[in-house]
Amino acid sequence: MSALAERYAQTRDTARVRERALFVSPRIPSELELQARWFAGDFGKHFVSTAGDQIDVVQFGTWNREAGPDFRDAAIRINSSEPVRGCIEIDLLDRSWETHGHAINPAFDTTVLHVFVERSDREFFTRTKSNRNIAQVCIDPTTLPEAFAANVPLARPGRCQAPLKDLPAERVCSVLDAAAQFRLRQKANRVRNKIDAHGRDETLFQEIATALGYKENKLPFTLLAQRAPLRLLRENVQNCEALLFGGAGFLETPDLDIYKKSAREYVRQLWDGWWPHRDELQRLILPANSWRLSSTRPVNHPQRRLAALAVLARDWSRLQRASGKSSVDAANDFFEALEHPFWNFHYTLTAAASPKKMALIGESRVADILANVLFPFWVAHDLQASSPPTTRLWDEYAKLPAQL
Repeated sequence: MSALAERYAQTRDTARVRERALFVSPRIPSELELQARWFAGDFGKHFVSTAGDQIDVVQFGTWNREAGPDFRDAAIRINSSEPVRGCIEIDLLDRSWETHGHAINPAFDTTVLHVFVERSDREFFTRTKSNRNIAQVCIDPTTLPEAFAANVPLARPGRCQAPLKDLPAERVCSVLDAAAQFRLRQKANRVRNKIDAHGRDETLFQEIATALGYKENKLPFTLLAQRAPLRLLRENVQNCEALLFGGAGFLETPDLDIYKKSAREYVRQLWDGWWPHRDELQRLILPANSWRLSSTRPVNHPQRRLAALAVLARDWSRLQRASGKSSVDAANDFFEALEHPFWNFHYTLTAAASPKKMALIGESRVADILANVLFPFWVAHDLQASSPPTTRLWDEYAKLPAQL
């Protein structure tokens, strides 16, 4: 597997093969997306500040629940010094530090790093209320793939079409296999870097959450998994479902009259579990416009997928055992066995009960989780173990059904 992927990588480098952007004009990410991508480590951990200093992120910290910078309890190194602990603030513009009033706000006094996207036409110095200078880092979103783009075309002809169309079928298959192995290794490397930043369990939880978001709701699911991490949910295992639904903004009204009779008791349980945590987590509740609901099939509604994520958090030890076997059959058996007394028969919180039982996670979504989460994890483990990925892994990966 590694030899084919290596040859493909060399071909990309020597022939300058590149995947063109899917959009003519670069999409400007929202500040929320930038924050999510930063926290995930997608921009990396090593930077050069605007002053020319080497900045290394030791810990990305946690999402801040209070007024102030975006992330707290982070740690950075400046020019290989001892770690400096504090907060990290992310803005679209470098001048936002001044225009947003951070320089005179005592809540930003512990900030150690200011991250921004767009430079102004004049130099800005980021200082705290106590006149302490803060390191600045400029990041470039155009270097990232469109991970959260919802309107991605399924296929289109590219520059490779002409040279491939006259090749024998065996050669075409060989090229496609090499490309697939290369992409799988890329995903594995990304997973390995994320594990270094957040640990194996949190990374697996975040990646599965993103996969459950489908293409329309990857960003809100990613944000939820970051803001309500697995550790928090495992500490509040009885209320983990309530924490996720509350954090998603799906429990904003306590009026039970808007719900069908079959749902009222379940919603009351969610509300009772969410209420004690609501005030402390208020700042992290997702805005309603984060969600894309109009283009999703009823069976794939985000509320059903959120319930599935809660079940995964509760049954985490079982998922660990199933995923630790590097087996498609074991993973399929685990996901097929997931049950929920309410969501096996409901599309949304306000929908009437369905007479027919529905799978919590369908076969096509399980295949997507296998291809984009579990297989990269298994390959990343092989890479960490300094041994080439097994032939069995690639053979199993190649058997996965294509998803459109």
